[in-house]
Amino acid sequence: MKNISVIGAGTMGNGIAHVFAQSGYRVNLVDLDGRQLEYAIQTISKNLDRQLAKGTISEEQKAVTLGNITTFGSIGQGVNAADLVVEAATENTTLKLEIFRELDSLAPGAAILATNTSSISITKIAAVTQRPSQVIGMHFMNPVPVMKLVEIINGYATDKSITQAIVALSLELGKTPCVVNDYPGFIANRILMPMINEAICSLYEGVAGVEEIDTVMKLGMAHPMGPLQLADFIGLDVCFSILQVLHDGFGNPKYAPCPLLANMVAAGFLGVKSGEGFYTYTKGSKDLIISNRFSK
Repeated sequence: MKNISVIGAGTMGNGIAHVFAQSGYRVNLVDLDGRQLEYAIQTISKNLDRQLAKGTISEEQKAVTLGNITTFGSIGQGVNAADLVVEAATENTTLKLEIFRELDSLAPGAAILATNTSSISITKIAAVTQRPSQVIGMHFMNPVPVMKLVEIINGYATDKSITQAIVALSLELGKTPCVVNDYPGFIANRILMPMINEAICSLYEGVAGVEEIDTVMKLGMAHPMGPLQLADFIGLDVCFSILQVLHDGFGNPKYAPCPLLANMVAAGFLGVKSGEGFYTYTKGSKDLIISNRFSK
């Protein structure tokens, strides 16, 4: 595999493009929004500058990495020579199914179609294509250039040779692949989201405050950030959506999103992306300030 197409130039998409390009692959980064493509290249350049400042790459490596990325405003042009397509669009089932129908008709017949979904069924996505054996989950963690894990998800029909190829590719990217099977939430979010939901329920029920909940998990369990801060970082809307997938998929009330989470999402308090969630975020500031709605 030499030619990689990444669909979606948002946070995950530009991170995925970055790691492939830095590893020497030719990357077509595709997004219908031209401004998003421009912002993605700026973001990749800034992240490379951080690596440059740390001495982990050279100026030449930065230039080569950026030179390996070509942007496209249409899927057809962006995938017509792809060996692997990695879809990194918004976590929306309807949208992803539409994209995979289009990819199936436009990408070369031998191309592997991967999705970066964090919770949506690989089997369901694969079923809308004529190549279900070549469809697989390739779930990178955010921020992609930093996080080592790639959760590789087999759909019901995914061929073993495809899984082996994606595992080998992940290792070439300097990542650590973990292969799991296709059930709601896979492994990462099946375990993580109930923990986050329980933390929100503990706040909702008045068991403890924001700072106390996050401090217990950081100092007691050695987590780099507490579950409420992590929820803000992921996006409360994304957490809510994944919990709904778990709840619908298993039919078990233990996965039902906390009413507080539902209210916050309905009100538009989504965490870092909206400027406020459990904490308040000011552009350019690294201070962690508890939202006035939860402060004592």
